[in-house]
Amino acid sequence: MLSVSNLSVQFGKRVLFDEVNTTFNNGNCYGIIGANGAGKSTFLKILAGKQDPTSGHVHLEPTKRMSVLEQNHNLYDDHTVLETIIIGNKPLFKLKSEIDALYADYSDENADKIGELQVRFEEMNGWNAESDAAAMLSNLGIKEEFHYTLMKDLDGKQKVRVLLAQALFGSPDVLIMDEPTNDLDYETIAWLESFLANYDNCVIVVSHDRHFLDAVCTHISDIDFGKINHFSGNYTFWYESSQLAARQHAQQNKKAEEKKKELEEFIRRFSANVAKSKQATSRKKMIEKLNIADIKRSSRRYPAIIFEREREAGDQILNIEGLSGVIDGESVFSNIHINLSKGDKVVLYSKDSRATSLFYDIVNNNVTANSGKFSWGITTSQSYLPLDNDSFFQNKLSLVDWLRQWATTEEEREEVYVRGFLGKMIFSGEEALKTSDVLSGGEKVRCMLSRMMMIRANVLMLDEPTNHLDLESITAFNNSLKNFKGTVIFTTHDHEFAQTVANRVIEITPKGVIDRYTTFDEYMQDSKIKDLRHKMYS
Repeated sequence: MLSVSNLSVQFGKRVLFDEVNTTFNNGNCYGIIGANGAGKSTFLKILAGKQDPTSGHVHLEPTKRMSVLEQNHNLYDDHTVLETIIIGNKPLFKLKSEIDALYADYSDENADKIGELQVRFEEMNGWNAESDAAAMLSNLGIKEEFHYTLMKDLDGKQKVRVLLAQALFGSPDVLIMDEPTNDLDYETIAWLESFLANYDNCVIVVSHDRHFLDAVCTHISDIDFGKINHFSGNYTFWYESSQLAARQHAQQNKKAEEKKKELEEFIRRFSANVAKSKQATSRKKMIEKLNIADIKRSSRRYPAIIFEREREAGDQILNIEGLSGVIDGESVFSNIHINLSKGDKVVLYSKDSRATSLFYDIVNNNVTANSGKFSWGITTSQSYLPLDNDSFFQNKLSLVDWLRQWATTEEEREEVYVRGFLGKMIFSGEEALKTSDVLSGGEKVRCMLSRMMMIRANVLMLDEPTNHLDLESITAFNNSLKNFKGTVIFTTHDHEFAQTVANRVIEITPKGVIDRYTTFDEYMQDSKIKDLRHKMYS
């Protein structure tokens, strides 16, 4: 279907890809993974023909059509929404444009030509193009009233959905998507997962959303050491098997026969889980048999995120009575009554992301509530990771001196001690002497996590904590919060994070709060809760 031959990419002395040879086959969904800077997005651009490799080439079978999720959200500003969708099928749109041009300059001479083109148009199912595009838009949450609106008049989140519909339109033979779940809500991501899980053609995707990768991928394509290797299975299988391989590599004294039995048992257990899964196995071309040969060590470095508590909190954590919040005169939540208890791990949810960020600002005393009150338990200590952390990085301190600001004892101020926290977050050697004003988004979040580990609070508050992090950091972070013995309140678009960490879901709305002790999936799929949520936002 799509093949890559002798592909190399080099920037100065840095070699990103070295003589890569691989094939992407029809019926499979490939999740491209790799550490930050490994070249995931660059590889997709080369596959799409938007960037040239240093050497080598990409070959798509003749007559096959490729579609790419557009990253430039303003590219189609002068087109209507429906027209933007149809542009996604370039051969069909070109044919439609030719017919429209001939009709605009109609004469008896071009009547025969119009007839010929219309026959081809019908063969391409062109007469149903607008209705098919409209149906896809509706599935992605774009109401009919916007279908003839110019793209420039849509907001950013609406544009993301339209461009996603454009990429999917017309069932392309090869579909390439870079972070397709960005800016999508839970319902839209669930629809996309279902759509791709039942998609017959070839899909190549980069995503930091592990739940999404597990739901749609038949293969994981790992970028490591300048090569790309395909592994059968979804992300969870790749991650767990690579961890197993790493443990076995460290067990030098373990007999080969014992290691083989351990691998076979792992394959047997995972294959049984895959067979029962409602996610990845809904692909029509799913893995029939997982292979021991697919289990290999990875060179990945996972940060050591370990949250400890200075002291254990009592039973009373946070009490909120009648809390209301207003932004620019608009009520984003009201009449909020919540009592948090010891051991609660709460995913704080709202259809309006402004509401959750305002909530955190209020309970951290950064903003005054419109009405109501709250009180923290006297035994609690809080640590907060805000959505926007730029205010923490305005100075030119080295990372050692930056983190030292939150030290409370002489021992904690020692450079060796501070470097220990930074080292856990993969800031080692000279990296620990970087100045805090030149960090990337991911580096800032890792610094903020170092800060939270040093504070040793017994209550953690996290507003979209996985933003800017790579899969390795997200996975380590996720595992750390599952093991944390204190209380956690967090907001996230990472489905796996929400499902595996939270034991309670609290949704804040303009008309009050919905509060349930349940898993995130059970909450979102409960029909009674769905009806209640509709009333709270209407």
